[in-house]
Amino acid sequence: MITIALQSGSNGNCIYVEAGNTRLLFDAGISAIEAERRLAAHGREMRQIDAVLISHDHHDHVCNAGVYQRKYGLPLYMTRRTLDSAQRMHGLGRLLDVRHFSAGEVLRFGAASIQTIPTPHDGADGAAFVVASHEKRLGILTDLGHAFEGLSSIISSLDAIFLESNYDPDMLSSGRYPSFLKRRIQGPGGHLSNSEAAQLLLAGHSLKWACLAHLSEQNNNPLLALETHRRVLGKSLPLFTASRYRATGILSI
Repeated sequence: MITIALQSGSNGNCIYVEAGNTRLLFDAGISAIEAERRLAAHGREMRQIDAVLISHDHHDHVCNAGVYQRKYGLPLYMTRRTLDSAQRMHGLGRLLDVRHFSAGEVLRFGAASIQTIPTPHDGADGAAFVVASHEKRLGILTDLGHAFEGLSSIISSLDAIFLESNYDPDMLSSGRYPSFLKRRIQGPGGHLSNSEAAQLLLAGHSLKWACLAHLSEQNNNPLLALETHRRVLGKSLPLFTASRYRATGILSI
């Protein structure tokens, strides 16, 4: 299994996963042109994607889903509530092929199975994902809300993970965000801090690597996130960060 974070952050999210002959995109928060260009830089083609799975209705995850479908003919998978909310808030346009799932359901694409996990994030009906293929398991765990019950158990089952590490509490506290937004980020429907994410990774005894994702531009930076994780985890686990502006290299399991 291989994967590429095409972009990750509040300015747009999209992750590519290739499992055998199955090619999937998770979220559609960057432009179709950028997604196509960044895939092509790694020898992959947008039109060969089998499906686009949408985690929730926030703009940075769903705003270009309609374009992906109309331009490339890609089927979209999302919950019914996510679709209704995304159309109402973002105007996805005419959609010809939307296939609904319920968070908690397992989806199958060729040799890959996708466990969808309900999250308490403050979207309409959020889901995180675990991709399993040929005895390898990849977690795509961002926009989680908080460290909900069962999350550590999920992480303990994974071989690799994209995990949100959104903010540093001191930067958030002293930063320019209004009070209501600070409360939202730190609240039960918001995001995980660097230290919260690092504590969760302690459960990942089988992890080959972790990629820290959805880093805040205003309340975090990659070096600080890595430093916090290293302080908790030590140096044994390979760590990467997913950029807000460019794709990672190919990450393999």
